Amino acid sequence: MNGRNCGPGFAWAFGMRPENFGFDAGTFWGGRGKSRGGPFGGGRMFDQGHLKFVILRLLDEKPRHGYEIIKEIEERFGGMYSPSPGTVYPTLTMLEDLGYARARPEESGKKIYEITEEGRAHLAENQPLIDDIFSRIADFAQSIFGEPMMEVHRGFKNVGAAIYASKSASRTPEQIRKIKEILDRAVSEIEAV
Repeated sequence: MNGRNCGPGFAWAFGMRPENFGFDAGTFWGGRGKSRGGPFGGGRMFDQGHLKFVILRLLDEKPRHGYEIIKEIEERFGGMYSPSPGTVYPTLTMLEDLGYARARPEESGKKIYEITEEGRAHLAENQPLIDDIFSRIADFAQSIFGEPMMEVHRGFKNVGAAIYASKSASRTPEQIRKIKEILDRAVSEIEAV
């Protein structure tokens, strides 16, 4: 089990809530992209204006297409969040309007975006904030997919396999009640840790 196979419900089941990492809990899971339909209502992942800093930092690393920016943000979140094109492309347009980025058309007709010197100066002026944003992103992804949490994920996968094994259809109501009692005890013990 890895980040690609784990949706927001998986992280939520382990109590890995975005508010523990400084993100807006009311908007984290309910935004666009992969995280749609989570336990929260709709909204944005980043605080107002923070996405532009994330995109500028990524463009400072190397020129990118819009879809590459989306995929890189998703990767940095361990597959748990993916911004929508409807968020990323207007932000790229805004960065162009501000003179912080420019788009170069390619032969294929696609645009590749790169940072400008003004964009680099804007990054430098906001370096502490940008470092904090990327630190929170890394902390969030590490809490879900770093060791020793991978051992917990494997244990969770084993529990799921045992509960939903091929013989689960033939379990009696008494056996199912016992499984629930075992899980309830496990929850109590985990909460006590």
